[in-house]
Amino acid sequence: MMTRFLKKNAAGWLFASPWIAGLLIFYLYPLLSSIYLSFTSYSILKPGNFVGLQNYRQLMADKVFWQSVANTLYFAAAFVPLSIVSSLILALLLNMNIKGRTIYRTLFFLPTLVPLIAKAIIWTWLLHPQYGAVNNVLAAWGIEGPAWLNDESWSKPTLVLIELWSVGQIMTILLAGLQTISRDYYEAAEVDGARWHRKLWHITLPLMTPVIFYNLVMGIVGALQVFSLPYSLTGGSGSPSRSLVFYVMYLYDNGFLYLKMGYASAMAWILFVITLLLTIVITVSSRKWVHYQGD
Repeated sequence: MMTRFLKKNAAGWLFASPWIAGLLIFYLYPLLSSIYLSFTSYSILKPGNFVGLQNYRQLMADKVFWQSVANTLYFAAAFVPLSIVSSLILALLLNMNIKGRTIYRTLFFLPTLVPLIAKAIIWTWLLHPQYGAVNNVLAAWGIEGPAWLNDESWSKPTLVLIELWSVGQIMTILLAGLQTISRDYYEAAEVDGARWHRKLWHITLPLMTPVIFYNLVMGIVGALQVFSLPYSLTGGSGSPSRSLVFYVMYLYDNGFLYLKMGYASAMAWILFVITLLLTIVITVSSRKWVHYQGD
């Protein structure tokens, strides 16, 4: 029976074989091997020995590890809600029937197309404590600007603000969600005499919750893996005072700078568990606050 099935579908398996090989070699094998490596002292140059839970015990006593966890959770807690709220406000404004709204939509989406290195250079120049354009504008108004990325107390809020500059992709998804809401709901509300704020609160926001839920989950997953921008802005140092050392940055340093690949694998699996738990919590809670059209 199995032989006949394979012969009948031989052409299909042949065409799918490159994808299957890629899945097994580049995804499944690294995934399974990283589980084993997290229990070893593997260092790329040496095969290492099995050390059991030693990597995990060392992580629990690693101050930089806990600082990276705190920095990452701070960023996620600040960026994800702000990105969704700001993107939703922009989407609501750009969904209005105003002249030139296509141009405005393009302008707000453009920052997402800026290459990462160019983005880092632009904001490093704009936020320079002495010569930056932002502090020069503030000085013209008699306000002394902070040191931004060079100040430990301002570095993480500044990074959040820089990332909020590129919320065009989230805005576009929310804008598409707004356009799927049937006009019948609003017409019925207008017949009942509902004003704009009641239509927003009782129609728009409830029917946008599926899209908000999607962006919330993806935002959490992305925020916990923040790496490229802070690494580019600080040259990988995470300065000042390691206030911009994030989880994946420290994982990368352990794996490829210090060649402690077993240690880095343990960090990767801890991040996976944290991400999985947060995703489960959000998914379970969504039953109470996510509403679908027709429900």
